[in-house]
Amino acid sequence: MKCIFPFYIGEKRDELKTPKSLSAPASTSSLTDDEVRRFGSEFNSRTVSDTSTESEGGRSPFPSLSQSVSNLRVFTLSEIKTATKNFNRTAKIGEGGFGCVYKCAIRSHEDSLEKVDVAVKQLGKRGFQGHKEWVTEVNVLGVVDHPNLVKLVGYCAEDDERGIQRLLVYEYMPNRSVEDHLSTRSASPLPWAMRLKIAQDAARGLAYLHEGMDFQIIFRDFKSSNILLDEQWNAKLSDFGLARLGPSEGLTHVSTAVVGTYGYAAPEYIQTGRLTSKIDVWSYGVFIYELLTGRRPFDRNHPKNEQKLLEWIKPYISDSKKFQHILDPRIKWNGSFRSAQKLATIANRCLIRPPKSRPKMSEVLEMVNRIIEASQEIGSSQPPVGN
Repeated sequence: MKCIFPFYIGEKRDELKTPKSLSAPASTSSLTDDEVRRFGSEFNSRTVSDTSTESEGGRSPFPSLSQSVSNLRVFTLSEIKTATKNFNRTAKIGEGGFGCVYKCAIRSHEDSLEKVDVAVKQLGKRGFQGHKEWVTEVNVLGVVDHPNLVKLVGYCAEDDERGIQRLLVYEYMPNRSVEDHLSTRSASPLPWAMRLKIAQDAARGLAYLHEGMDFQIIFRDFKSSNILLDEQWNAKLSDFGLARLGPSEGLTHVSTAVVGTYGYAAPEYIQTGRLTSKIDVWSYGVFIYELLTGRRPFDRNHPKNEQKLLEWIKPYISDSKKFQHILDPRIKWNGSFRSAQKLATIANRCLIRPPKSRPKMSEVLEMVNRIIEASQEIGSSQPPVGN
């Protein structure tokens, strides 16, 4: 397999000590409860707006989208506390930089006698930056509607004895994240047919954000841990706290502070802070190689020359005989080798250094669809054994 798509391997500006957020420290100082309450009180009205403009030319990240969030349910803190048994540890299913996530059941909006499982994300005390990400999440998921985006059911912003509580209520995704299943700790790795379907689902979600609406949304934090799997193993994008509107008509990019996750961020974004939809395309290319290899973009558990995924695969991708050495050894490839090569070719196009030379996500989706149609592997997709 001939590779004509040069990779960018970062040197100085891309060298971080640990795989962590790339966020600049500006505007992350803590606010008092009164200040946060002032910014949070708007969530009890019909509209939600972000008070921050960052460095985006003086405009709010989501200036005209707030009318649609009235479709979301506004939960009282009492309702959330009752559902989570006062945020009981037994209900906790996850914890991260944002805060804690709890599984619970709430009354259905359509039928009050029926209860549905949901995931409640509780914002930790992260000051104004955390609040901004919470606002953005409500703004984005309050206006988008797509089967490959996690559905936001509602939100809550209310005081209690510990200060203001900011919570998001999502549809529950029982099969966890793609990252969980790609992990070496997973007892039952995802079969190739399912990985192909996940690549297709994720491309659909990104294509919708970039090209499926009257406005463009740039994800900025596309990665395997932000792709969740529902009961039928459909993949859905989640966690839109870092999302931003794309550039206005006539502009080529938006200038922002550099945020994201080590290993996924596009080189031009790290270097300049210039934001275009092509940074998500780059991240998608990294993710494809994650699906192919079963390795994370950066992993200190490997030998030093194998810790950075894009550096490790580079010698193997131009030779079809060597290519098989990078494929995840935990799954049976059988007759899937050809479709894996084709998907790698798409990843290479997403990882071209000049952003203008990368394809649009709608073009990426078309290419992935053709691979699936030719291989007919999605029809045989089965959940991993043991799940």
